[in-house]
Amino acid sequence: MPSSRDIFSSLPASAPDAMDWTWAQWAPYYAELAARRVNAANAPEWLRDWSRLDELLDEAGSRLHVAYTLDTRDAAAEKRHHVFQENIVPPARSASQRLKEKLLAGGWPIDGMATPLRNMRAEAALFREANLPLLTEERKLADEYDKIIGAQTVTWEGRETTIMQLQPVFLDADRARREQAWRLAAGRQLADRDAINALWQKQLAVRLKLAANAGCPDYREFRWRQMLRFDYTPADCESFHGAILATAARAATALYEKRRQRLGVATLRPWDLAVDPRNRPPLKPFAGAADLERGVARIFQRVDPELGRYFETMRAEKLLDLDNRIGKAPGGYCTTFAAAGRPFIFMNAVGLHDDVQTLLHEAGHSFHVFESNALPYEPQKSPPMEFAEVASMAMELLAAPYLAADEGGFYSPADAARARVEHLEKSLMFWPYMAVVDAFQHWAYAHPADAAEPDACDAKWAALWGHFMPDIDYSGFDDVAATGWQRKLHIHCYPFYYVEYGLAQLGAAQVWRRALDDHAQAVAGYRRALSLGGAAPLPDLYAAAGAKFAFDAVTLRDAVDLMMETIERHDG
Repeated sequence: MPSSRDIFSSLPASAPDAMDWTWAQWAPYYAELAARRVNAANAPEWLRDWSRLDELLDEAGSRLHVAYTLDTRDAAAEKRHHVFQENIVPPARSASQRLKEKLLAGGWPIDGMATPLRNMRAEAALFREANLPLLTEERKLADEYDKIIGAQTVTWEGRETTIMQLQPVFLDADRARREQAWRLAAGRQLADRDAINALWQKQLAVRLKLAANAGCPDYREFRWRQMLRFDYTPADCESFHGAILATAARAATALYEKRRQRLGVATLRPWDLAVDPRNRPPLKPFAGAADLERGVARIFQRVDPELGRYFETMRAEKLLDLDNRIGKAPGGYCTTFAAAGRPFIFMNAVGLHDDVQTLLHEAGHSFHVFESNALPYEPQKSPPMEFAEVASMAMELLAAPYLAADEGGFYSPADAARARVEHLEKSLMFWPYMAVVDAFQHWAYAHPADAAEPDACDAKWAALWGHFMPDIDYSGFDDVAATGWQRKLHIHCYPFYYVEYGLAQLGAAQVWRRALDDHAQAVAGYRRALSLGGAAPLPDLYAAAGAKFAFDAVTLRDAVDLMMETIERHDG
């Protein structure tokens, strides 16, 4: 092995060239960085080399994960993904830990690294070699969850279809048909009840071991430290739940009651939540993934030409996979191909307005990648999740004025107004649901002995649901209501990653309010905040975007009032 940094001239030009590397091929680069003599003068060059190496390895893993989620039935893709997770990720984490310790011990002044170094100190303190195989096992269990959900299909009107592909039926004015589809989907999901219960018990056990190995009193503290949550506490989350109950939950109750009256039903059933309450036909914004791409591309040109250019780059470089297919993993995400400096968007579009909103949302994440790519060091480029979601949720709101076809979007003016109302109503209704998901996880990891019993999980979820979301009648379907936690991807695959959405939605509403006064200034602030990546503390990122990082009822009520006023104005 060469003794100088000349070895870095042999790094592959792109991550795809290293996707099947063994650890023996990666290891010499980490060893050289660990052995290199570093001082204040050459520390930036050393950190750039480390960044390039980590970005290549990270992108190789991301591409393998993408390939697996595109078709969970592909045994070869699954094997390559798992080989990487099992054979590359653990030793890479160990090697990176040694480099973190070297950087922290050196104390070299490197511009723009104050916040990333704070994060590194926390990560280094939490690191335990004994947790490496457990983290790999946790990722494999998450993949198992994806596989279970991805295999859920039903026969509807003579054709095998995914649960996601039933979503358009829930927009049908025929209530009996909606109920039939809902029952079919719910029955299929309940068929996996035992499998998901067993999986959850394995996940919980692994997470408790992770916490114990790290010397944490419980998994919540472990996860708090792992997620680098410096700027708020579990008590702040509980305060946020209370603020939601006092503001957004009351607004949601009013919206549910308006829906019930317009539908002319005695109670709102779970199959009544998506259909238009005035029996208008469902919004059909696009005919296929290509049509969806074109329409959203036009919208981004109106929001900001540079953002539009970013999206066109993704289209040209085939960095979008948007349509739903059998075997495709559930949900939607934007991941980063770090070495290439490019994002990739994955989603499951079935022709609904929700798909437009999902693509606007994930594109907000993609803009974060483009805007922060000029930062010189990899540790600077990872924004905290609480602000990463501001990038996505603010984009949904900034794009809303351009949904009409004469503004570049998909709809007539009347349908564009309807789409805006539907989006804002769902946003308001989301806050109480978010509180259920977040409060459930706080309970589960504060009471792990109880959470290890699926019946106790069902009971807790049902109690929280009744507290925050009492307006939906699940009579006769208590088992479906109580097992809602089984169908929340984040609980199983990304523990405690959900309050971010609620906090970010509050930040996004503040960016939107600013845009109502000066769109150009609001977009400029939005882009400026995105360009900071993770190189500034969380409150500073919010401030750069013209918002306040907040949990209180006063700030939340201001956002709720703005949403309700806009709904009233457009819901004529």
